[in-house]
Amino acid sequence: MNWKTEGLKRLDGILGRITCSASKFIVSPRKKESWKSSRILVIRPGGIGDAVLLFPALSELRNRYKDHTIDVLAEKRNSGIFAGCPYIDGLLLYDRLPHEALYRVITGGYDIVIDTEQWHRMTAALSYLTRAPERIGFATNGRAGHYSRKVPYSQDDYEAQSFLNLVSALTGEEYEFDKARPFLPIPGTHDTLSSAISEFRKGKRAVVGIFTGATVPERRWGAKNFAELAEKLSRGNIGSVIVGGESEKGDIREFAEASEAGSILDFVGKTKLNETAAVISELDLFISGDTGLMHIACGVGTRTLSLFGAGIQNKWAPLGDDHVAINKNEPCSPCTRFGYTPKCPYGVRCLTEISVEEVRESAMQLLASFPNAGK
Repeated sequence: MNWKTEGLKRLDGILGRITCSASKFIVSPRKKESWKSSRILVIRPGGIGDAVLLFPALSELRNRYKDHTIDVLAEKRNSGIFAGCPYIDGLLLYDRLPHEALYRVITGGYDIVIDTEQWHRMTAALSYLTRAPERIGFATNGRAGHYSRKVPYSQDDYEAQSFLNLVSALTGEEYEFDKARPFLPIPGTHDTLSSAISEFRKGKRAVVGIFTGATVPERRWGAKNFAELAEKLSRGNIGSVIVGGESEKGDIREFAEASEAGSILDFVGKTKLNETAAVISELDLFISGDTGLMHIACGVGTRTLSLFGAGIQNKWAPLGDDHVAINKNEPCSPCTRFGYTPKCPYGVRCLTEISVEEVRESAMQLLASFPNAGK
């Protein structure tokens, strides 16, 4: 987690309760019968994974409110997911020009605000300050009093379903997450990337994607393990496409040392987020820890093999037969709650106990059950 994000969460912990209390003394919501507007604001702070899993809810929102303007208030680290999103009209970033973004939110004349934050209080206060007649949010951490429609939140619900529940509270309709249908559109054309993967695929049984990174150290299986996995897969004539950002560039050395020439294709640090999504959509299988790119893979319809430990599998692991999660279910896991993962005193054994051979075998089983692999 970067220091800016951590700083915002600490600020919320200190000032959130005060801000929530003060907001009710500053303004009062507009009355529905005297307020006519056609503007919706969706608040989505956080990382890539939450943003990806919000897309089914945004799609349903757009289908129901075709004539409304729908804006999303996000932050720089997840803004790449919303860029080009066909379900929204505007994107505001609260950590780029905070004063300007917050002013636009408060004075934007929104009649509906959907706060998708799960725990922190500042977004609840901001929802109230918009004076929107309809304000929908999760009833957690003393936030319920700021919403006109309060939604229960369960750690056992898949997060995409939790977000759909917010839309249900607004429309009165029930929405069920469709685990069989891709839900993440990829804006733009990516012929060059597609051609590179097609060329790399020639003569190979299948092509898998690998992402070594994770924002939280306790979710890292290790570049050395992933490199050994790629080498073992190559013995079965399976190529590995390595993706990631600048922070994963050092990891690629492990692959260069462990793999034969032609067995890996390196995109690390070479693609933007929407391009990375396009690359993942071309693959037969995607292998990673509990990460935002795992959710992208699920969203674009690529099978996933994910490694879980600190995170809550029921809430975050992709659903359906096309997706497998390896989880040692250690007594101390999962340890993450509402975005916080404590420093592990046990050497992250929930992940270190997962062997390279175990992951290889799971990958081979998934590929064997996928008749179109290597097409």
